[in-house]
Amino acid sequence: MSSHATLSPEEAADRLAIRELFDAYAHCADRRDAQGQMALFTEDTRFVVYMDASSAEPTQELHGRASLAPVFDNLNQYAATTHFNGQSTVVVSGNKARGESYTIAHHVTIGDDGHRTLMVASIRYLDEFVKLDGSWYFAERKLLVDWTETRPMGD
Repeated sequence: MSSHATLSPEEAADRLAIRELFDAYAHCADRRDAQGQMALFTEDTRFVVYMDASSAEPTQELHGRASLAPVFDNLNQYAATTHFNGQSTVVVSGNKARGESYTIAHHVTIGDDGHRTLMVASIRYLDEFVKLDGSWYFAERKLLVDWTETRPMGD
């Protein structure tokens, strides 16, 4: 682990902006703001999903910001979602950065019988970022699902 005793004000600002990017992604997901979520990515972004993090082959691979719409719209199948962002690490190098962040995602489904089900997923994101015109964006995002649990919810 590196020491940040000599962290410059510029790097501190970049790290904060990248953390805010993580959080904006989760906020847009929970608010079903697919357009806002897409705007956090570069035009030529790459988004790779591993529904099983131990798999060498991705479940889905998308190229370009426009290709993200169906993925983000897919959240509309849930009655509610809550994404809790946890620890993250970021290494900044000029106008580029790499990072890893953790999220616990909660997805609520209401069945035809009115019963609610909760699916909890432990997610890691492996990210590459780029700073364009003073703002940070996801250039590549790998979503890895480490585990899930599905259980009934109380009424």
